[in-house]
Amino acid sequence: MSANILTVDDSASIRLTTKVTLTNAGYTVSEAADGAQGLAAAKAGNYDLIITDLNMPVMDGLTMIEELRKLPEHTGVPIIFLTTESDADLKARAKAAGATGWLTKPFDPENLVKIARKVLGR
Repeated sequence: MSANILTVDDSASIRLTTKVTLTNAGYTVSEAADGAQGLAAAKAGNYDLIITDLNMPVMDGLTMIEELRKLPEHTGVPIIFLTTESDADLKARAKAAGATGWLTKPFDPENLVKIARKVLGR
């Protein structure tokens, strides 16, 4: 069974790279262009993993995670930040909000697949 992954990023090129990388690894990938779209997609769909950027228009990734973690059906869904940010305080805030992990852009596609497999267990 393939896992369903939602990628949330305002950069079309990052969304494409992430989608191609994860699709080639056997996952089903959906996309959203900002945190508000990501929140709506997560509420409407059934995702095994969410990968989100931090800095986006409309709603940032941190706010999206905080809103998702308020919903009982999303408390156990792994959420990975994929961002250019590497500040320790931001990482601590993300973890407190409910992020599962952090990957810094630019990312190595093999490392993204490795992390997805680790948190999904498949």
